[in-house]
Amino acid sequence: MEKYKEIERSIIKKYRREIWSKFIKAITKYELINENDKIMVCISGGKDSFLLAKCIQELKRHGKVNFDVHYVVMNPGYSDYNRNFILETAKILNVPIEMFESDIFDVTMSLNSKSPCYLCAKMRRGYLYSKAQELGCNKIALGHHFNDVIETTLLSMFYGAEIKTMMPKLHSENFKGLELIRPLYLVKEDSIISWKNINGLEFINCACKFTQENYLTDEGTSKRKEMKELVKNLKKINKDIDYNIYKAIDNVNLNCVLGTKKDGVYKSFLEEYKDD
Repeated sequence: MEKYKEIERSIIKKYRREIWSKFIKAITKYELINENDKIMVCISGGKDSFLLAKCIQELKRHGKVNFDVHYVVMNPGYSDYNRNFILETAKILNVPIEMFESDIFDVTMSLNSKSPCYLCAKMRRGYLYSKAQELGCNKIALGHHFNDVIETTLLSMFYGAEIKTMMPKLHSENFKGLELIRPLYLVKEDSIISWKNINGLEFINCACKFTQENYLTDEGTSKRKEMKELVKNLKKINKDIDYNIYKAIDNVNLNCVLGTKKDGVYKSFLEEYKDD
């Protein structure tokens, strides 16, 4: 059996409960993919986005919903080694990627060489939305997983002083008619790592020039890494802590919060509070 077929089989068989079922559950629960959708799957070269591509491929082949898909890699200025590594990985996985070029790394480094990550992420998003429009797609699929959701929730609380999370889908504010979806929303990172390891796969992590040149700013010292370690330690006390954080965002008791904000408008509990 060819390697890519073994990899596909492992998603459906060995990791049916940990990956495939949760992938399908997210799509169904949050209504992520509909009839006649045209989806652009964004591949960064990492484990998450390549797994997403394989899951989407399987759904396309065997699912009941008819949709079209493009597997797209944006090259923001990768080194030749990393660029070729992504292309080779796509061949191993039998993912028919389309790669397009940009100069995002050079632009962001020239504008803010000390901390280019925020600008880089913003520019990447703009390029990807533009590419999706060019391809006639109505949805963009990203490879964010369950742990990303939990870490984002905690980051918002601890450093943003607000309760919000990474949504399973949302409409683009600047590109009318485009929707962003996250089909791996319920898949845990440990399952993705296990799938990667058991299939003997290697992926790039962060291939940007900035982290290559400034190792101290890599994930090891980031705030997201801090949240990852926090959750890991809390799970030693309560193994369900990550799931409870997720459910808390899905079970907000509006009778017991001081205030809420919607579309930028703040509303205090006092506005509906009545004296006995």
